[in-house]
Amino acid sequence: MNPTETEHLDALIIGTGQAGKPLAGAFAEAGWRTAIVERDRVGGTCVVRGCTPTKTMVASARVAHLARRAGDYGVRTGTVSVDMEVVRRRKRDIVDSWSEGSRRGMERHETLELIMGDARFVDERTVEVALEEGGVRRLKADRVFLNTGARPRIPPVEGLEGVPFLDSTSVMELDRVPEHLLVLGGGFVGLEFGQMFRRFGARVTMVQADPRLVPREDEDISEAIREIFEEDGIRVLTEATAVGAEAEGSAVILRVTSSEGGTEELRGSHLLVAAGRMPNTDSLELSTTGLSPDEKGFVPVNDRLETSRKGIWALGDVNGGPPFTHTAYDDFRVVRENVLGEGGASRAGRIGTYSLFIDPQLGRVGLTEAEAREAGYEVRVATLPMSRVARAMEMDETRGFMKAVVDAETDRILGAAILGVEGGEVAAVLLTAMLGDLPYTALRDAVIAHPTLAESLNNLFGTI
Repeated sequence: MNPTETEHLDALIIGTGQAGKPLAGAFAEAGWRTAIVERDRVGGTCVVRGCTPTKTMVASARVAHLARRAGDYGVRTGTVSVDMEVVRRRKRDIVDSWSEGSRRGMERHETLELIMGDARFVDERTVEVALEEGGVRRLKADRVFLNTGARPRIPPVEGLEGVPFLDSTSVMELDRVPEHLLVLGGGFVGLEFGQMFRRFGARVTMVQADPRLVPREDEDISEAIREIFEEDGIRVLTEATAVGAEAEGSAVILRVTSSEGGTEELRGSHLLVAAGRMPNTDSLELSTTGLSPDEKGFVPVNDRLETSRKGIWALGDVNGGPPFTHTAYDDFRVVRENVLGEGGASRAGRIGTYSLFIDPQLGRVGLTEAEAREAGYEVRVATLPMSRVARAMEMDETRGFMKAVVDAETDRILGAAILGVEGGEVAAVLLTAMLGDLPYTALRDAVIAHPTLAESLNNLFGTI
C-alpha cells in the first residue's frame, strides 16, 4: 500500500459537509483541479446523521403528539401507536435522497473528483488516502481545506464500554420503541431525542451533570424547558453525575450520584449517551503539518478561517466554532470570498443564531441576558408568555414564552430567545431586524399581518 506517485492539485478538501461540498463546487467552477475526500457518506453530519434525519423523526414524533391531543381540538381518533420501522424507513429514504443528490451535484463538475477513503497528512500539504476500494493515493495541493466535522463524545463512565449504549446515530436505527430510555446528557441532542422518544411512547429519564438543562441559555429559559419536559412525563435529574454503568440481561443500569452525595441506580431498556461532541482530527496526523489542535482536538483558526500553517484552512465543526450547519455554510462563504473573490470576508461580527427542535421550539439569536450583562451592557428585558399570543392561543400551543434583550442606551436588540411554537421562525424575524440595525421600536410599531406568530413582536416590545 505504498503510493508510487504524488498527484498535484490546486485544492484538496477533506470532508463533504456543509462547508466542504459547496467549496469544492466553487473551485471546480473556477476551473481549479480539485479533489474532495470522504470516508463515510456524502453530505456530512447534517445530511447523514444530524439535521436531516433527526428533524425528520421529530416530525413523526410531533404527529404522534398531536394525534394524542386530537380530542383537545374536537377531533376523535383511535388509539395512537408508532411503527418505528416506518419512521426509520422514512428517515432513511430522505437521507438517501439528499446524500445521493449531493453526490450527483459534485460529480457533474469536470475538474472535481470525489475520492472515497480515509485521509491522513504525510507532510504540510500532502495527504495519503486509504481508498475505500483498496490501495492508496497520495495527493499534494496548493491549498488544503479541513471540513472533517465532529462525532459523539463518549464520557469516561466506569463500565460504559461493556454496555450496548446508543449514540445520536445508532438511536435513529432502532426498529422498536424503547420501554425505558435513559438519556445521559441534557444538551441539544439529549433534549431532542428525549422528547422525541417520549412522544413515540417510551418512558424517558434524563441525567444532566449541570445544575440545569441547556446551561448555555438563561436560567429562566432552562427552567421553562424543564417544566415542559416534566409536563410531558419525562423525569429530569440535574446535578446528577453518572459514575457507573452495567448490563444486566436485557436491561441497562446507570448509577448516578447527586450533588448531595446520594447514589441512585437507574434501570432502563436502552441508554442514549448524549454528552457532547468531539472533532474528527485524531486520525489526520496533523502533527506532520505543524498544526497543533487545542486541548479538545479542535483546529484553531483566525477570523478568515486560516490555520497557523499557510495554505491550510479549517471550516465547520472542526474549527471549534458554533456547531451548526448554517455556521459551516457561512464559513464556506468567507473562504470562497477570500480565496476566489476580492477578499476581506470574515466571521467577525457574525450574529449567532440557532434553533433547538424540541416542542415548543427554542429559537435563539444574539446574546442571552447573562451574556449581555457580562459584556457590560445596560439592558432592558422584554418578556411575553405564549399564553398571550393570539395565534398560539388559536392553535392551542401556549407553552413557553418570548424574551428579548435590548441595549438601554441605543435601543438596539442584543438578543432574544423564543421558546414557543415555531420559535425558530420568529427568531429569524429578530435576526433580520438585528442585521438591519433597527431599534426595537421598529418591531414594536411595525404593521405585521394578523394573526401570525411574528405579530406578537408588537406586544413583546410593547412591554418595554
